[in-house]
Amino acid sequence: MLHSAPLTENLPYPVLVADIGGTNARFALIEGPNAPSKFCGQEGTKAHATIQDAIRSGVLEQGYAAPRSAVLAVAAPVSSDRIALTNARWVIEPPALIRELGLEQVVMLNDFEAQGLALPSLSPTDLEQIGGGTAVQNATKFVVGPGTGLGAGAMIRSCGKWIPVPGEGGHVELGPLSEEEYRIWPHLERIGGRIGAEQVVCGAGLIRLAKAVLKADGAHRTYEKPSDVPMAADGGDEVAQKVLRLFCAALGRVAGDFALTTLARGGVYLAGGIPPKISQWLHAGEFRAAFEAKAPHDSIMKSIPTYIITHKSPALEGLAAYTRAPEDYLVDLTGRSWHRKDIKSSE
Repeated sequence: MLHSAPLTENLPYPVLVADIGGTNARFALIEGPNAPSKFCGQEGTKAHATIQDAIRSGVLEQGYAAPRSAVLAVAAPVSSDRIALTNARWVIEPPALIRELGLEQVVMLNDFEAQGLALPSLSPTDLEQIGGGTAVQNATKFVVGPGTGLGAGAMIRSCGKWIPVPGEGGHVELGPLSEEEYRIWPHLERIGGRIGAEQVVCGAGLIRLAKAVLKADGAHRTYEKPSDVPMAADGGDEVAQKVLRLFCAALGRVAGDFALTTLARGGVYLAGGIPPKISQWLHAGEFRAAFEAKAPHDSIMKSIPTYIITHKSPALEGLAAYTRAPEDYLVDLTGRSWHRKDIKSSE
């Protein structure tokens, strides 16, 4: 079952590509090497018991061509035949996908590996720059995505190939820095005795941060869902506005740490569902100030550009680019590629 070699030839067409997050699974079909991606829509993870059910509902029952292979990006580490999503109840079993859907091959990648695969092919119309800096061609890029959780991944250029490096960077520590943060941080909910970046910089993090600000300020408000916070802020709610300033600063600090760690002179890219919805707050100054405040390397940070990805389905486009030209990328498939012949021989 284990295949350590990278993909060097195209998968059997049609190829189903999927971006499977904690809330939604998005699907697209690639019917040939020169065919455009055919977006098939999305299915809520809570609406289906398994991914097989979601594929049947969103693809097969809608009249699209039956796929012969699939490349799936999941919001979870891929390390066995059973992949449990981090923020959803699905447990994905590639051998079951092959048997039940009649596929020849299934490749499983991390969701932010897929986001990274998209970065080299994004056009200026897919991006909205925040602040200054200029991207260096063929230099390391980094993607950070606040949404249901906080994803992170690097895209490194070496020996003429792009190499996506996924990880769980969203769970790095996030401590207070300013006097205001030192006053608010003691009121933040801790998980396992710690405050990780994802506890603040994601949808649920907006609510956690709002509750902490309310306690610290002795104010009274009710924000029932993450979208309530930017809506209230846009309506003049001072508490919500403070929450968004703190949120943007925290995101900028974490993004800056990743940029320094990888020396991402090719830029840092904000993916996920939240950045496009709070664009004006990201442009307000706190994000970029926190990103650049990395003494003694402030000048390096000022030269690194930051972008909001405005493309509607960047992960799907990243998977499609990889599917069409696997030779341009170096992706280790050890333990992440399943073939029908191997499934049958192991039964």
